[in-house]
Amino acid sequence: MNTPLHSPRPAADRKSIFGTVEPYAGDPIFGLLDSFRADPRQDKINLAIGVYTDGDGRIPALESVRSAREKIGWGPRPYLPMEGHAAYRSAVQRIVFGEQNAAVAENRVATIQTIGATGAIGIAADFLAKHCPDRTVYVSDPTWDNHHGLFQRAGFETARYPYWDANTRSIPFDRLLDTLDNAAPGAIVVIQPACHNPTGLDLSRAQEAELTALMIRKRHIAVFDVAYQGFGSGLAEDVAFVRRYADKAACLVAYSFSKNFALYGERCGALNVVCHDVGEARRVLGQLVLAVRRSYSAPPTTGALLVAEVLNDPLLFRQWSEELTRMRQRLDTMCAALAQAIGAVSKDMDVGFLGQQRGMFRYPALSNAQIEAMRARDGVYLADGGRLCLAALMPEHVETVARSLVAEAEGALDRRNV
Repeated sequence: MNTPLHSPRPAADRKSIFGTVEPYAGDPIFGLLDSFRADPRQDKINLAIGVYTDGDGRIPALESVRSAREKIGWGPRPYLPMEGHAAYRSAVQRIVFGEQNAAVAENRVATIQTIGATGAIGIAADFLAKHCPDRTVYVSDPTWDNHHGLFQRAGFETARYPYWDANTRSIPFDRLLDTLDNAAPGAIVVIQPACHNPTGLDLSRAQEAELTALMIRKRHIAVFDVAYQGFGSGLAEDVAFVRRYADKAACLVAYSFSKNFALYGERCGALNVVCHDVGEARRVLGQLVLAVRRSYSAPPTTGALLVAEVLNDPLLFRQWSEELTRMRQRLDTMCAALAQAIGAVSKDMDVGFLGQQRGMFRYPALSNAQIEAMRARDGVYLADGGRLCLAALMPEHVETVARSLVAEAEGALDRRNV
């Protein structure tokens, strides 16, 4: 009798090697997008996901990018170097640090092209885990959830520094400073220098100076996350904090072109590391390249070529700057319209926060119960925590959103008065 080489084991003894894998709870933003799509109502409004759309609800196709596309042509493209497209990387340095920056002129900035700012922060986390281990990473409270996830994936513990006071709708700056002052020396601190996600609140120049002095005194490591340059006050203004900091101390700067070039799916990002001298920058660049090789080997090509073409061509750069200004102006227009619509419905609801917050988002200080009520009753979807994407607001939706916000604000006031 022949015995099978691989006799099946009894069913009771069978166990999958992946049987203990835990289910994924899902990303809160993309999970909410799934819920929105499943909502059968025709008049539902999605203000949750952080994507800029024009007045017709579409991601804009910038004319500057169209022109760049015609110039670079079509066809198969070879792999880029692991550090990325050279003209792209030099353009990133100029737009982040400025034309006259000493660190750039002295070749003290190590820059790599990355897969969006998410890829930049991921590589930064891997780099810091290898060369600056056993430190706590501080992120703002609240913040973009991936700030925690990417650094935790690299093995860091994350902590929070206060950034939002719901009662005053402002930054509790004294508590912010106290938290970072009490942190162990050499902590890693993630900073959003402009158009903070989700609050829309930015530090004043005086506050930036105080924070910079504390960071240098404590020898903390700054990791700037620049995702919305041009959506706050302007191209130069939105990175002014980064430039002033880089003039005084080493830092890391993650960057994204997703929003300001409307190139979401192309994943155009960069990581810059400001170093002490040119030799240090060369060594850091080598380690960043190694991290890329061990992660995704080389960045994508087409988006980088488009960005480089626009930023390096004076005429296209001017056209892009003007298009970006119009995008920012649309945000201002929708902000004013929402404030006016709220004022027409209620004289009691304070709309001052709308003008104080900048960029793509507004943060109306709502509880999760209020957010869920807006979804259920009015089909108005905000992100968990109450983030409202102003860039997704259409003129025809302003009155509905205003009435929904007022209903929750007045309901909260009535409950407090009971």
